[in-house]
Order: sequence, then C-alpha cells, then structure tokens
Amino acid sequence: MKASEEPVILKLGGSVITDKGADEGVIREAELLRIAREVSGYGGKMIVVHGAGSFGHTYAKKYGLDRQFDLEGSVVTHESVKKLAAMVVGALNRFGIRAVAVHPMGCTVCKNGRIESMYMENIKLMLEKGFVPVLHGDVVMDSELGTCILSGDQIVPYLAKELGVTRLGLGSAEDGVLDRDGKPVPVITPGNFEEFRGCIGASGSTDVTGGMLGKVRELLELSKTSCITSYIFNAGKADNVHRFLHGDPIGTRISPDKGN
Repeated sequence: MKASEEPVILKLGGSVITDKGADEGVIREAELLRIAREVSGYGGKMIVVHGAGSFGHTYAKKYGLDRQFDLEGSVVTHESVKKLAAMVVGALNRFGIRAVAVHPMGCTVCKNGRIESMYMENIKLMLEKGFVPVLHGDVVMDSELGTCILSGDQIVPYLAKELGVTRLGLGSAEDGVLDRDGKPVPVITPGNFEEFRGCIGASGSTDVTGGMLGKVRELLELSKTSCITSYIFNAGKADNVHRFLHGDPIGTRISPDKGN
C-alpha cells in the first residue's frame, strides 16, 4: 500500500509496552523493540501516541488524581510518564525512526477533564519535516480542576480531527473488542453499540482512564463528528502493527455506519 500524504496515528496501549500490573513502571522491552522494528517499515507520515501503563496509572491512583488536585502527585506522575516516553522514543530512533517526544503537560489545557486546547503548530511542522511526534497519556493543566489525567485515548481522536487523519489504530493487548464468547467484534457503530456495550469491560489492572469501554466511546464519538474510521487491534501479536500501517483491515473497526 502506498503511504498516504495524510499522517497515520498509531496508539500503543500501556498494557502492550509495559507490565500494567506492576506496582511501579516496568517496561516490556522486547515488545517495544519488536513494535519499533515493525513501525520502521512504514514510510509515510506518522504520529505515535502511547498509554502510560504502570508508569502513570499506579501513581495517578496512589495520589487520587482522578478525584482531586495534588501538586506532588501531579509532578511524580508526570515525571514517570516522561521516563516511559523517553524509552519509547529511544526504541523508535534505534530503528531509524526520527521520533521526538511531545509531552502533553507542556502544550495542552483541559476543562473538566476534556481537551480545551492543544498547541498544534509544532506537531504540524514536525510532520512536515519528517519527524515522528510521540505523545502519551499525561497529567495536564485543567482550568477547573487544577490538573487532570489526560489519556492517550482522548489525545488520539483530538489529533485525528485537527490533522485530518484518515487512518487511525489503537494497538491493545486484545484482538479487538471482544464479544461474550471472547471473539473480536468485526465492526461497532453508533447504531449497534448498545448491543455490545455489556460485554466491553474496563481494564483488569490499575487504570484511571476507562479501559476498553473508554476507548470505544472516544472512537465512536470521533466517528460521529468526523466520519473517521478507526481500528482496535492486538499490538501484542507479531506483524499486526506492520499490517495496520500498511492498510490491512484488522481487529475491530469503529465506523460511522456499516456502509463505511
């Protein structure tokens, strides 16, 4: 598949690149390097967004950042996710990808937990000049709450709308959105969401951002407001990231309607 002029967004779930059940940040180095190798085979414009995994959720939970403002907790959590971002950027650059970390804390303001503004000019220039911006789940300033937890799952649709992205994928630790029999649902639309809502769970580990249900809701809202189709697939399986980047329909498709 020929690389599109529009950037592709690849989200790497925290459960894929970290041990999300660990008490403190633990990287899955072999998985991260495998994914970086697969990404290196893509020649088009790309943004990578990754979850915080055990580097962020553990501290966010400890300090109750999903419920209250805590100055120390905000700093500790932000510093932890910066460490993870540095590892992700390092792995990508090791395979020749010109990756640069963009920390949401420095360019985003939320209001009651939702993005109100994000400085985009640097990201647009990075893409134009061949860099791969790497964003991540983070603690960010919030005009009502002081700070809030901003998940990568909210960052992804925001970037997609701002940049006119046509292909967007969330690499999770599952084969997609699973039905009651544990099989991936081929397509979810605003029309059939209620049919599957009962079997879409939250994360089984420490997660303050809503797990799989949160991902599906964000992408459904994106599909309603922009007609963008997204994919949720298993980034823990070899070659799946490569397949997504090269145009394969993979995992669960989140679509405006069944005709898309």
